[in-house]
Amino acid sequence: MNINFLAASDSDAGNPVLNIIIFVAFIVITMTIVTRVGKKTTQAGDFYTGGASFSGTQNGLAIAGDYLSAASFLGIVGSVALTGYDGFLYSIGFFVAWVVALLLVAEPLRNTGKFTMADVLSFRLKQRPVRLAASFATLGVTLFYLIAQMAGAGALVSTLLDVHEKGVQALIIAIVGAVMIAYVLIGGMKGTTYVQMIKAVLLIAGVFIMVVLVAIAVKGNFSELLQNAVDKHAADGAENASAILDPGMKYGVDTAHKIDFISLGLALCLGVSGLPHVLMRFYTVPTAKEARKSVVWAIILIGAFYLMTLVVGYAAAWKVGPERIGDSAGGANSAAPLLALELGGSIFMALISAVAFATVLAVVAGLAITASASVAHDLYHSVVRKGQSTEEEQVRVSKITVVVLGVISVVLGILAMDQNVAFLVSLAFCVAASANLPTILFSLYWKKFNTTGAVWSTYGGLISALVVLVFSDAVSGAKGAMFENSDWSFIPLTNPAIISIPIGFALAILGTYLGKPDHKEALAAEMEVRSLTGVGVEAPVDH
Repeated sequence: MNINFLAASDSDAGNPVLNIIIFVAFIVITMTIVTRVGKKTTQAGDFYTGGASFSGTQNGLAIAGDYLSAASFLGIVGSVALTGYDGFLYSIGFFVAWVVALLLVAEPLRNTGKFTMADVLSFRLKQRPVRLAASFATLGVTLFYLIAQMAGAGALVSTLLDVHEKGVQALIIAIVGAVMIAYVLIGGMKGTTYVQMIKAVLLIAGVFIMVVLVAIAVKGNFSELLQNAVDKHAADGAENASAILDPGMKYGVDTAHKIDFISLGLALCLGVSGLPHVLMRFYTVPTAKEARKSVVWAIILIGAFYLMTLVVGYAAAWKVGPERIGDSAGGANSAAPLLALELGGSIFMALISAVAFATVLAVVAGLAITASASVAHDLYHSVVRKGQSTEEEQVRVSKITVVVLGVISVVLGILAMDQNVAFLVSLAFCVAASANLPTILFSLYWKKFNTTGAVWSTYGGLISALVVLVFSDAVSGAKGAMFENSDWSFIPLTNPAIISIPIGFALAILGTYLGKPDHKEALAAEMEVRSLTGVGVEAPVDH
């Protein structure tokens, strides 16, 4: 049964002209909004946190918009369509991680920081070494996340235009980078937040419509949907088509794959609490109460979305099939737009793809804001200028950082454009959980924790994650690796979390006991009271 409520099309790419028109219309509308709200972005507080002027509900929408990235939509739907149950593990990990963030991080972070994660880490530790380490960790996480979004954008537009030439895909990624830079430079955090709120509403509504169409097609029978997906896999030549309904199709092949699954689970569940661009969202609300409220709203929206990805993923397995997904220009990342084409024709495909494109733009803008704030506030202001720079200087450095980061992410995104974006984001989660999470938790909850422990943990977690990754199957030697035709891998993992996260925590403890105490007991006591109660937190100035 093929339902075409909207204009149908015989082309696998839908109607390229229509796709481009809708894309351009979205960019023009959002850029207009960004320009209007960005006129008051002059002070550092405006640029980094939007003047802390958003309500908990608004911020919850923005967090969902920030978090529901190309990986959440394109990558997970593709993973479920191709590997079934194991692909849905990304959704479970991404969602469960929010419970950890809500219970351990959200409110204490809001009570003890101002602009960035490093504000919390340096509250009772030595400013310069901690901020320097935090800046490098933030840049590491941000780059991995940006690479994933750029790769997703390239895959998406390549699918829409049915473009297989690598040069054209690279040009598409460069255009996405340019638009992202424009969003951030013009609108700052306030403009970016509005784009994220709009995008969150559009994305969740779009996926909900897809679920409704699928439900109509199978008359509300979810078992029929699963059986149709199995039948399509069998028709496309799968030896054991029913494996998409069982655990282990991807991660249960042998012991190494099972360990890789545990590693992935650790990265996904612990990574959110160390993601700088998510943590920075807690500073865009005026009070800790609003911070809690924003996380609750985020959990509701994100949880509903991830449940729907299961339906959409199996629907793509049925309607599109693994063979067609594998042969498309965007590979696994093209499953969602191709399903939209099957369900509603070229107009619906163009609308869903425009929403996915908005997803990429909103997320990369949020990432760029975070990285630029870390460089300007933590590295330039606190380390280079020793706290003597003006807010105008910090904003200027931030904008320069955005441009440089945009160029670097475009280059790396081109190198990784054949990778599944959900997999690429899991690497960012791994770096965040290895380098940032131990330092954040120990800073908030361990009185003896000192600067040596923070520095060792941050650098050790970051370096170990990168080293294990470079010598793992994710980079070389395995099918689908970044350098598939070369082989210097000797670590049979695709996610280094099971090695690098314990190293990060172990170095934090070891550094604390071997390093000199900071002798800042009064600050430690103040931080404990402030983080848990909110007493002493100054109301942000509304610029």
